[in-house]
Amino acid sequence: MSIEKKIIAIIPVYNEVDKIYNTVISVKKVPLINKIIVVDDGSNDGTIEKVKDLDIDIIVLDKNYGKGHAIKVAIQNLDFDYLVLLDGDLGFSAIEVSKLIYPVIENKADFTIAKFGNNKKGGIGLVKKLAKFGVYFFTGKMIKASLSGQRVYKKEVIKDISYIPNNYGIEVAMTISALNKGYKLLEIDVDMSHRETGRDLSGFIHRGKQFIDILFTLFVMFFRR
Repeated sequence: MSIEKKIIAIIPVYNEVDKIYNTVISVKKVPLINKIIVVDDGSNDGTIEKVKDLDIDIIVLDKNYGKGHAIKVAIQNLDFDYLVLLDGDLGFSAIEVSKLIYPVIENKADFTIAKFGNNKKGGIGLVKKLAKFGVYFFTGKMIKASLSGQRVYKKEVIKDISYIPNNYGIEVAMTISALNKGYKLLEIDVDMSHRETGRDLSGFIHRGKQFIDILFTLFVMFFRR
């Protein structure tokens, strides 16, 4: 008789009051996932109130520390065999996460990354280009979805990643680290969708922060080699 593996989903959130409920109830419909942990990274819009009665684990941080920090807090001393990482703004499309899980538990890949369809772009693509270039520079591999936060990892991959930044550089850093350790990646086409930042001032500020965080992450990784 096979031993059940622990598949745990972590959802870091910051001000996702309008999306988080649908995201969580969709993930709860995935029978492969044993536990869901929502990490509220200092939201001030009532995000956590939306999910407090959904029979999930909740971690509330006292302020906004950054996406990477929220994930690190959640995995600290966590017992799991497979780790699922999801953004909080997926809504009902989060049900597609099964497509990421199966290749990993069937040993077709050590980790998977969701590759979205042709969603409308909010900016001009500089952040995505930087992330893609950074991964290629360090690994020699051209990854299309290097910025995607929808991922599944085997436990050994997570344990072998030595550097996880506290900010938006987390996806790029984890991708580079895992590939350079020889772990096999599959990018999986999914029908997921999430909120796109607009071309207004707040959207450009958000993408500017992403760009700076990723650039700093790449700088740190260069000198850690």
